[in-house]
Amino acid sequence: MADDDLVATPRRRAWWRRMSGRMGSGIRGAFRFRKTLDDAYYDDVLESLVSADCGVAMSERLVERLRERVRSEQIRDAAGATDSLRRVLLDLLQQRERGLDIGAVPSVVLMVGVNGSGKTTTIGKLAYRLREEGRVPLVAAADTYRAAAIDQMRIWADRAGAEVVAHQPGADPGAVVFDAIQAATARRADVVLVDTAGRLHTKVNLMAELQKIRRVAQRLIPEAPQETLLVLDATTGMNALNQARTFNEAVSLTGLVLTKLDGTARGGTVIALEDELGIPVKLAGLGEGIDHLNVFDPEEYVDALFAAGDESVEGSRPGA
Repeated sequence: MADDDLVATPRRRAWWRRMSGRMGSGIRGAFRFRKTLDDAYYDDVLESLVSADCGVAMSERLVERLRERVRSEQIRDAAGATDSLRRVLLDLLQQRERGLDIGAVPSVVLMVGVNGSGKTTTIGKLAYRLREEGRVPLVAAADTYRAAAIDQMRIWADRAGAEVVAHQPGADPGAVVFDAIQAATARRADVVLVDTAGRLHTKVNLMAELQKIRRVAQRLIPEAPQETLLVLDATTGMNALNQARTFNEAVSLTGLVLTKLDGTARGGTVIALEDELGIPVKLAGLGEGIDHLNVFDPEEYVDALFAAGDESVEGSRPGA
């Protein structure tokens, strides 16, 4: 059962302030001053979508969908076409379920991602949000290859008010997960958040270890992990797509978490990821604070793509 309310926060204005200034220059910025609806307009739309990391093939399909909608709705000017493009993107993104499947107790959420993606901090933020909603999270510090990783996880879990199950550096990650699930069951924790090593997508042996962790979890809870979330750095652009392909082949991802969305002008990666892989972006990191993690909201995301960057949050949305 998906929890649509998970980490939904009232910080919508903060979301806008963090996203629209940079991302608004990505898509809308390239053609915002065009008035005439002609081939040059469509060329600019295509170029801006590609530049925003939507991917060439997906960008071409989006432009074709836009042309079809313009024809069917008899749109006559560039302003109307731009509004139609916004609706094309929104229709695409609103098709997916974005709630987390954490109905079972305890549920297991396996967090994977390469070094530097923000995985450990994301776990801390997610634990904090779970606590804010009255849930009891427990963290499994299964990134045992670096002593610093265990220490970092302890720091973030402490900030979030979550317990940590950890072994000594170099211990078997599967053993950590096994003990964490048993502890969660005994302590009646709701969710086990599993931190894993920064797994470079070229390291086949590390991918195999992720599969082992899944098998260990399934020995205790056959349905586990209920969620396998890949944490991606939004500023890496299309490289994120390559990472997602590899991780998905190894561990069957159920969702994506994009960090540093507030630091990129090329937020179209979301569209490329969801189009090619069919995996929804479920959470978005929009800052360094422990409360800077949001459910990914397609409408706010698309609005941010089309914000001019110099407009206020309130002034950039229809009817505001």
